[in-house]
Amino acid sequence: NGPFGKQKKKKPSFRKLLKTSNVKLENKLKNRQFKQQSTAKKQRKEQRKLRQAISDVSQKAPKPLEHYKTKPDEEDEEFLESLPTDMMEEDDLEEIRAMAQKASFITRDLSSSAPVHAKKRKSDQPLEKYEKMPRKMQQSDEKELIHLLPIKDKSGLIPQSMEKPGEQTESLLNLNPEEQLKLRSQKLMEKKLRIAALGSAILADPTCNIKKLKELRAMLMETDSCVAVTVRKLVMVSLMEIFKDIVPSYRIRPLTEAEKAVKVKKETKQLREFEEGLVSQYKFYLENLEQTIRDWKQKKQKGSQAVSLSCYKGLAEVAIRCMCELLVALPHFNFHNNITVVVVSFMNEPVKKVSEMCCEAVRKLLKQDKLGQASLATVRVISGLVKSRNYKIKPAVLDTLLSLRIKEVEVKKDSEDLAPKQKFMNFKEKKKNLSRMQRKVMKEGKKEMRLEVVSLKSSNTETLNIVFLIYFRILKKAQKSVLLPSVLEGLAKFAHLINLEFFDDLLSVLHSLVMSGDLSHKESLHCILTAFHILSGQGDVLNIDPLKFYTHLYKTLLVLHAGASNTDMTIVLKCLDVMLTKRRKQVTLHRALAFLKRLATLALHVMPDSCVGILAANRTLIHTFPKCDILLDNDMQGSGVYLPELDEPEYCNPQNTCLWELHTLKRHYHPMVKKYASHLLAGAPSEGSGALSIDLSRRAPSQLFEDYSVKDMTFNPPVMGPPSKKKVTSLQS
Repeated sequence: NGPFGKQKKKKPSFRKLLKTSNVKLENKLKNRQFKQQSTAKKQRKEQRKLRQAISDVSQKAPKPLEHYKTKPDEEDEEFLESLPTDMMEEDDLEEIRAMAQKASFITRDLSSSAPVHAKKRKSDQPLEKYEKMPRKMQQSDEKELIHLLPIKDKSGLIPQSMEKPGEQTESLLNLNPEEQLKLRSQKLMEKKLRIAALGSAILADPTCNIKKLKELRAMLMETDSCVAVTVRKLVMVSLMEIFKDIVPSYRIRPLTEAEKAVKVKKETKQLREFEEGLVSQYKFYLENLEQTIRDWKQKKQKGSQAVSLSCYKGLAEVAIRCMCELLVALPHFNFHNNITVVVVSFMNEPVKKVSEMCCEAVRKLLKQDKLGQASLATVRVISGLVKSRNYKIKPAVLDTLLSLRIKEVEVKKDSEDLAPKQKFMNFKEKKKNLSRMQRKVMKEGKKEMRLEVVSLKSSNTETLNIVFLIYFRILKKAQKSVLLPSVLEGLAKFAHLINLEFFDDLLSVLHSLVMSGDLSHKESLHCILTAFHILSGQGDVLNIDPLKFYTHLYKTLLVLHAGASNTDMTIVLKCLDVMLTKRRKQVTLHRALAFLKRLATLALHVMPDSCVGILAANRTLIHTFPKCDILLDNDMQGSGVYLPELDEPEYCNPQNTCLWELHTLKRHYHPMVKKYASHLLAGAPSEGSGALSIDLSRRAPSQLFEDYSVKDMTFNPPVMGPPSKKKVTSLQS
């Protein structure tokens, strides 16, 4: 039609048709119910009237309408005589006589409830039986169809249906195992090719082939019991990878009514349809994953029975893995908070594999989050989980909070990454090369960068408040919980960001925990580390002498585990760095000498990795406190005798002993231990023949301990004698 011709009626949208069809179905159902009720009411009324009439007739004697003096036989004779028999044949006459003998409506007995023509001819009875018998017509075998939701096209709505696969158990039972395996592999290959074809088409042109996502998603309901489990797993993973590739780098919001009413270009309309279809299919996919997980948790078997209950766990694990991948890969897209709720809830799952998978995903998310919004949402959900479970959760759930990027240095680094790189110019160059509009754009860019930094800091502040709320609640209500080491480790990491007003209360709580004696060695070390992190940051303004914490660490050193499973040495080395090196002005010489001697004693009966870390810490102490070199001489510096069993570092007379342990460690089988022992005996020089290499001298003691950890060693150390050259090269590497 031309511009002035009759315009086509606008086709309603798919959602409007769905709403209209639902209203029509409800109206039809109501009308059908009303008709059934009215029909039943009429039938009851007629039956009531009929019963009343029968009861009235049975109580009263029937009265004929007219009384005749003649008898019935005489009446028949008079009727026959009145007929013109001379003009009728004998057959017709006999039929009329038979009709006359039948009772008419006037002469019949009303008390009889039998119908007038109750008697049938004998020839009618076989016909009646034949009519009542069900007809068996020769029909072709038709498969049952499953009606699906229609698809909207340019021409209109296209109905969709699929054949319902019949049960093939009888045919499979007739096959031997080899044939069954061959048939299964053939079916599985067909399904794989179909998945690959759909996935390739979607990735090649997502805008035009977005409707094929629905076709691929329909394969999540595979009902063939031979390949149902494998096909569903493949479809889950394929859809997850497809969404990771085609999802845009922004969040899609629903259009307003005003935006829908505005006419737009063809490209814009196509983009809107793509975004709407993508969001809806992504939502349906997440709902399918969640339903799979819920069926496993509830042990609920579907009616089709295509998947057995024993296979639900494997399907649920794949679904959770897909959720974890989407949580990390698409933190900016729609429904990310819903995915966070599901993944965080399974961090406390009794199944170890599922719990570790979810914890690792949350840890990756917190490490890579630069904007802080995803971290804030995750921490909120974790706080709700801890509170709802009454602090009865796994420590790994709280350990994930250690991956938060809320240090002040990292915030600055993130803001620099987010800011556009600018070329620094002086005033003359700006005036010469930049126009007025360019200067205005530069000013607006600086304002946007400042706003991003401010929003980042505000989200980090809110996140920290929630984290400290979790920690303080556990310290207050669940001090004997298994979560205490995780809480203390978290406080040690974020202690420099705690408000100054909480320092006194927190230090008193930590001191009471250390002195209670109910904590393990690792927990007490975390308490000490937390306290000194507080004092080394904003706590410098507080006039507090943590002598009791020094005493407790000095006492704890000799009871540490000396075997290969010693995991507390990292915390010990961090405590020594914070307590002695960073607080050198508040530490006395006697205290430093006492720790130096006790660490040398501890180095004799620990594994090589711990020994290297301890010797590196002693080297740092000698450089920090130069007067500690008196322990390398045999001369006594003052009165008294060294008391190695005394737990007070200030009063054990450490100046009256020497580091004889270094001569024993000099003959150690581990080459790195020998190198450090010889270096310390030479006075730990920075230059010269006894100096260490630049690489070793720059490493921290905790880093050396991790580098030479026993877990990474692939050799069995001999009881005595130096190792072979092959082993030495492998250890040094």
